[in-house]
Amino acid sequence: MDNTAASTTYRSYVAVGDSFTEGMCDELLPDGQYRGWADRVAAALAAESPGEEFRYANLAVRGKLIGQIHGEQVDRAAAMGADLVTLAGGLNDVLRPGCDIAQVRDLLGRAAGSLLAGGGTVVMFTSTDPTRRLAGSARLLPAILEMKAFVEGLAKDHPNVAVVDLFSAPCFDDRRLWDEDRLHLSPEGHRRVAEAVLEALGRPASFDWRAPLPPAAPRGRTERLRADLRWLRIHLGPWIGRRLTGRSSGDGRPPKRAELLPYEG
Repeated sequence: MDNTAASTTYRSYVAVGDSFTEGMCDELLPDGQYRGWADRVAAALAAESPGEEFRYANLAVRGKLIGQIHGEQVDRAAAMGADLVTLAGGLNDVLRPGCDIAQVRDLLGRAAGSLLAGGGTVVMFTSTDPTRRLAGSARLLPAILEMKAFVEGLAKDHPNVAVVDLFSAPCFDDRRLWDEDRLHLSPEGHRRVAEAVLEALGRPASFDWRAPLPPAAPRGRTERLRADLRWLRIHLGPWIGRRLTGRSSGDGRPPKRAELLPYEG
């Protein structure tokens, strides 16, 4: 992206996506919703122009596939006419066996095209590399690399697309940047993604989001085994159950901020 974003003042922001953008497993807000990196970005942008109205909507819903994001969120987001949109999706598709990666690419590209038609900035993401932290995730890597190349190609072709490259940040190998479910970011992970988005928008760094955390205390074999068994029972088992029954954690759930309304952070 030709970094004109460095001098751009954003007065409205719409977030589109799944649990990553909804903010799953960040700290809880007083209304019972998760905060999330998108809320953090909105708060930072709102603070840039105190006394002026900043509007923010977050249409993301956990569990959504790229077809659902395209069909349920994109037209709605485009109609809001915001000058900044973040678009993340497709990883839920990649996690499922038999994923049609060509269809995922097509839908993500169509979503980006619809959002770019409004003339604002669209921020997209490359996925972190799960193979460096999750056993058995090697099967996902070809699709993740294909999506990474696709998103980077969109940015080359469209000057209003900015890319947040999480794949190339080894700090996300650290288990402390992830919730105990191993799929969603921890509060520290959300803090770092928010900083990465602001950096992609040309904002000066408040800290180095790529920097490794201080060394963690080593875990013994028994502790690791207990953690693995807890993960299997509480997180992996229910996830598999939803896949087998065709259910989603986001079924019937409304967006966290369905309207483009004033936001002070």
